[in-house]
Amino acid sequence: MQIMKIYIGADHRGFEMKNKLIEFLIEKNYSVEDCGAYELDITDDYPEITASVVEKMEGDDLGIVLCGSGIGVDIAANRFNGIRSGLGFDEHQVKKGREDDAINVLALAADEITLETAQKLVEVFITTKPLTKDRYVRRQEELDELT
Repeated sequence: MQIMKIYIGADHRGFEMKNKLIEFLIEKNYSVEDCGAYELDITDDYPEITASVVEKMEGDDLGIVLCGSGIGVDIAANRFNGIRSGLGFDEHQVKKGREDDAINVLALAADEITLETAQKLVEVFITTKPLTKDRYVRRQEELDELT
């Protein structure tokens, strides 16, 4: 599976980490698009930022969304058909979410993790491929039927 593009967005609490993750991704030669916020604004809202990420995703694209707790952006992302967002705190957890559940959006808690941890989680998210065993595909299809 070829990743077409990585879309990334954050509200004010994830703004600084998002910008540093963009630099990290560019240094690794990934195709990345900043979906906002474009300037620090403490009145911005995570649902709008999350929508700006997931509405651009197509096919094998991936998304990364950040807010303070990661929970808000995770909830918002999962409101969209075809999006399977997972909140990541641990490399093994993110790997299993990508392999078993084919998450295509990674939600990060900027207030709860370091930049170094975020970079590791993003790298695992991008480099891990979903498993194609029947049971995983069946579960993904069952999830799609719920929406």
